[in-house]
Amino acid sequence: MAGLTNKISVLLEQGKLPGEGWEDREIELFMAQLAAMDSNNFSGNCGVGEREGRVYSSLVARRNYNLGHGIGRSGDLVEVQPKAAGSSLINKLTNSMLLDIIKISGVPSVKDCFLVPMATGMALTLTMLALKKKRPEAKYVIWSRIDQKSCFKSILTAGFEPAIIELIKAGDELTTDLTAMRDAVTTLGPENILCVFSTTSCFAPRGPDDLPNIAKLCSQFQIPHITNNAYGLQSSKCMYLINEAARVGRMDLFIQSTDKNLMVPVGGAVIAGFDKQLVKEISQTYPGRASGSPSIDVFMTLLSMGVGGYKSLLAQRKALFSKLKKEMEALAVKYDVEVLETKNNTISIALTLNESGTDATNIGSMLFTRGVSGTRVVTGLENKSIEGVTFFGWGAHTDNCDKAYLTAAASVGMDEEDLRLFVKRVGKVFDKVYDDKENKEILSKKTSELML
Repeated sequence: MAGLTNKISVLLEQGKLPGEGWEDREIELFMAQLAAMDSNNFSGNCGVGEREGRVYSSLVARRNYNLGHGIGRSGDLVEVQPKAAGSSLINKLTNSMLLDIIKISGVPSVKDCFLVPMATGMALTLTMLALKKKRPEAKYVIWSRIDQKSCFKSILTAGFEPAIIELIKAGDELTTDLTAMRDAVTTLGPENILCVFSTTSCFAPRGPDDLPNIAKLCSQFQIPHITNNAYGLQSSKCMYLINEAARVGRMDLFIQSTDKNLMVPVGGAVIAGFDKQLVKEISQTYPGRASGSPSIDVFMTLLSMGVGGYKSLLAQRKALFSKLKKEMEALAVKYDVEVLETKNNTISIALTLNESGTDATNIGSMLFTRGVSGTRVVTGLENKSIEGVTFFGWGAHTDNCDKAYLTAAASVGMDEEDLRLFVKRVGKVFDKVYDDKENKEILSKKTSELML
């Protein structure tokens, strides 16, 4: 018990991720102490308000460690609730440890952050709505194309018109068209632009946007710059680009998912930036108080992980990415396909397919039925309309995709067994596809011979 008391004292004094992860029993004891600080758990408390943290189901109460008040107060996500001191402290410590983890991940210049109990898309919308107060005349968001619906819809939901910047090819990799972006700024007028919206983490063959040069452009024209860093927290490359962008130009805010980076249930995102006041203004844009569940999940996870556990996960992910690439290159040689060279994307890898259209998508279906999740098969032939805007070659991040491909990612938490099974099952699917193709060719030839 004395050891736990010391750990709690250090956490409260420093507000940083512990060096080594805590044991589960220590975390649970601490959670019980924090819950006892909320008024709904006071002995003899008499609650006569409309919201008193009452929980009917004992199962729900246990699931939430008897914490029922949520986080924030009306109109500010990071404000302390007087009758929920324990919940408020969890929220404060979570945000403080998240700031520490962002610095550890490669952005030491970050100034502030907070966890918002919404997934990345809605967190991006909240960010844009906050910026709208500073630029009330703005109508447009300059958006470097990425074929993910939530990114595009976050702009529309915030009430802005996307100015879509198509990507250009650099070898196999799709990258930012800085010339087109500059032309869009001058054509629309800087005063009419809410922000430039860039992306780091993405499916290959798209690479992360050229954040440093976008930051210089935004600095020149005094336009805010926000970045979707959904699962980039785990990538030293993505974090380097964010830090460098802040150093050489304008990088206002970057948003990342909690479930993709920290292995917690879906439902949270971290909004971070280089201006404390701006970050605070975004937290004050959220209407009302909010669910405390994402904060509880992240709080307990970070205490369990510690600096040592987190750095170990990052190192493991990076090593598995290299192994994944080598294994996919071996598959490419064996089955006469190609691994697309996307040196700036250090999470996702694309492998071309000899099939096209439905035959290509069938490979994705065959992999899924064999227990492989997370792969994406892109044909380059699909079109998608989102609220009146049509994207050609949807999924490929470009109108001009000349070959179908599948993608695989080495994300945090992946292990050697995942990699082994993936390679084995891809090989079996390819074998079946090519055997079936060969049998069809033989049957077709024999049919032709009989017809003669």
